[in-house]
Amino acid sequence: MGLFDKFKKGKKEQESVGAKRQTFVEDLLNAPSSDDGMLVSELQYKQELEAEEDFSGGMETAQKPRPDRTGFFDKLKSGLSKTRSSITTRIDKMLAGFGKVDEALFEELEEILITSDVGMDTSLKIVEDLRSRVRRERIADAEGVRRAIREEIAGILASEAGTLKLKTKPSVIVIIGVNGVGKTTSIGKIAHMLKQDGKKVIVAAADTFRAAAIEQLEIWTNRAGVPLIKHEEGSDPAAVIFDAISALKARNADVLIVDTAGRLHTKKNLMEELRKIFRIIHRELPDSDVETLLVLDATTGQNAVSQAKTFSEVSELSGLVLTKLDGTAKGGIIISIMSELNVPVKFVGVGEQMDDLQLFDPDLFVEALFGLSEY
Repeated sequence: MGLFDKFKKGKKEQESVGAKRQTFVEDLLNAPSSDDGMLVSELQYKQELEAEEDFSGGMETAQKPRPDRTGFFDKLKSGLSKTRSSITTRIDKMLAGFGKVDEALFEELEEILITSDVGMDTSLKIVEDLRSRVRRERIADAEGVRRAIREEIAGILASEAGTLKLKTKPSVIVIIGVNGVGKTTSIGKIAHMLKQDGKKVIVAAADTFRAAAIEQLEIWTNRAGVPLIKHEEGSDPAAVIFDAISALKARNADVLIVDTAGRLHTKKNLMEELRKIFRIIHRELPDSDVETLLVLDATTGQNAVSQAKTFSEVSELSGLVLTKLDGTAKGGIIISIMSELNVPVKFVGVGEQMDDLQLFDPDLFVEALFGLSEY
């Protein structure tokens, strides 16, 4: 089928879908449609078809190799240098100054962890578990204590981290988080990663409230080489989601990534908006896997934990994205989050390049934080 025929066929489908969407949004959500009922303008639709043909053609070629994990480990190790100085280096100095394992050692370790943004409750738990282990295993030397600390932290981090539940076709990833945490850049990087894995990705610009949010997201989706479904600023996010799901089905895409507004200070409005979005997703894609990922800025320390607790009241979180680990000494927050919230960290970011956001590997993280185990 030629491009012109595709355009004619697509235009008819758009009119049908647009009418259906308008009725759906008005009846189900009591929110009037904010556009003229068309998915996109004719010109934009032709451009998207051309872009999609290029995109689909690439999907038939051999899958691109994933980024070198060794290279990412080097970036992670470098990015965690401030955190390593805050936690590991201080622990090593402390252990070197103690001739025996006693209560004074545990008290100083507790202080180091708390002041490194591991969190009060998590720090107390780690130290208490360490006390029990020292007694049980009769650990009497600094090297044994260091190994035990490392293993206790590794145990906290070892959960469902680094796995995405995207077994169905299509699947959905909903990205939430306050403004300024790196939500937009994370979406672009996740889209890029999934595309490299051979997935056909569509992004929905459902943050229609924040000024320039759509334009910024468009820049990152262009970099990732994936299509963006968008409406005008101030339009109904529910209508954007409906159109995006329609495009997802029409194009037989694998994953829909949804951007959402980050107005945490108006929690009631945010809650209602997210409820609308999830209602449409579950109504239109009832059998699809849905990942809800909260983006957190590591540099905010314990405030990130507070944000995670607040958002967990709004939506059931399936995972976290921790950004800006390379710019903070508060990387210990990752331990606190996973211990206190029981929500796995699925991505960590250590830079601004496309490949600087990767699936979280607990072993890699502990290795970068503590160095090679010699025991």
